[in-house]
Amino acid sequence: MRVRAVLALLAMAASSPVAADPLADAVRQDLPSLIAIYRDLHAHPELSFNEVRSAAILAAEARKAGFEVTEKVGRTGVVAVLRNGPGPVVLLRADMDALPVAETTGLSFASKARGKLPNGEDVPVMHACGHDTHMTSWIATARRMAAMKDRWSGTLVMIAQPAEEIGAGARAMLADGLYTRFPKPDIAIAFHDSAALPAGTIGYAQGYTMANVDSVDILVKGVGGHGAYPSLAKDPIVLAARIVTTLQTLVSRETDPLESAVVTVGSIHGGFKHNIIPDDVRLQLTVRSYTPEVRKTLLDGIARIARGEAIGAGMPEDRMPVVTLRPDDRIAASFNTEALTTTLGETFTARFGADRVVRIKPQMGGEDFSEYWLADTGSVQSFLFWVGGVPADKWQAAGGDVARLPSIHSPLWAPDAEAVIETATIAMTTAALRMMPKP
Repeated sequence: MRVRAVLALLAMAASSPVAADPLADAVRQDLPSLIAIYRDLHAHPELSFNEVRSAAILAAEARKAGFEVTEKVGRTGVVAVLRNGPGPVVLLRADMDALPVAETTGLSFASKARGKLPNGEDVPVMHACGHDTHMTSWIATARRMAAMKDRWSGTLVMIAQPAEEIGAGARAMLADGLYTRFPKPDIAIAFHDSAALPAGTIGYAQGYTMANVDSVDILVKGVGGHGAYPSLAKDPIVLAARIVTTLQTLVSRETDPLESAVVTVGSIHGGFKHNIIPDDVRLQLTVRSYTPEVRKTLLDGIARIARGEAIGAGMPEDRMPVVTLRPDDRIAASFNTEALTTTLGETFTARFGADRVVRIKPQMGGEDFSEYWLADTGSVQSFLFWVGGVPADKWQAAGGDVARLPSIHSPLWAPDAEAVIETATIAMTTAALRMMPKP
């Protein structure tokens, strides 16, 4: 209940921006040091659950700022705690992992790193999702909050999370006692850089902001045979084509048009030769939704359609499709709780101006930041926002058309790091100060 009391008091108070110049000036003075850290992190990316070097850098910086630091939480995660009197517990999170992408930005500090996937495959590695800006802003925010202890009261918990890209890091940290070994948060806040907003712009959504993500495998069984005699076989390729086509009706005919849903078949593999009907075909799907009800409609519908089309094709019972939901690839939708979102939306607008703070639509991408809210929806409030990273010249050249710009996860993604880090640091610090006012 502490956080609700704080929000009620803040709502009653006159809305006034955090003093702009001292914080902004301090962040700008710190930028040369921060950009050096950013370029180092960018040049040395690490895959999920391999963020050993990155974690060590963040842990050392937090210790230097005066935090109590625990490493190897959830395998490679870092938890830094700064206690500063009575008040709410506020959690600020940054993610650390990079992607198996070969960088083609042409930056002087571009990544040449390589890493190994869980299957042992050697791959190039790049911070194609901007987590290097997240980590640098985390360090900068830790420095500012430690230097401004006379401005706030409460407990600050800053976490550097592994394995966001595979949707496993938040669960790993929670399973390793994040909410039991360390102060449990009343409020959880995070940001993500954006390839759909001009550099330095803040975007946020109320309610659902990122989607449920489910990965589904379908093994479509058939009866193999000679391509010249299809009547003597049961063709799983034709059956798979029927399934793929009918799956589209889950969104177009079974989901409320005012709800959001996606069913994408991202992979289809079957057969080896022109004149051979194979025994099976394998499909891989990604499924996106927001609400639990739509999520259930889609997943139940996939199993029903696969079986129904097989029956229609005359498959015997022992050749029915096998539909498998991959439990390790599930991510819950991120939700911005109403009171906190309203308060911080107003705070950011007062701090940065209405021209730099915009309401945006929810995204269909996934983010495991949702886990910190879901771990205790009764007491943890949650807010995830975006910080634009598209350099001004590129935004203007594209006329604001994001289809003409590199997206995150692209080998060409090169955000305006200074603008992202400066804006995100000021925003995260402002949010923390607003939620932990001096009595």
